[in-house]
Amino acid sequence: MFLRRLGPDPHLNGAQTPGLRGCPDVFELETGDFAIIGQDITPKAIGQLPSGASCGPEERIIVIPRKTLVRAKPHIPDSE
Repeated sequence: MFLRRLGPDPHLNGAQTPGLRGCPDVFELETGDFAIIGQDITPKAIGQLPSGASCGPEERIIVIPRKTLVRAKPHIPDSE
């Protein structure tokens, strides 16, 4: 299922994550899709989505720290 982590391990060099549990992370899946570990903000964000955007019952709106995605960026493949 998980092919590889994109970006560094969030606990690299003993780094601590907020609350000392969990960690935001980005993974590439064997299918070529991506999986994100982040904070679920669906309840507070769903009513503020821009026009034309929606969140289905099986979907969640999540947030990850900017540095997590920026550090993963060099590992994200270009479009094919």
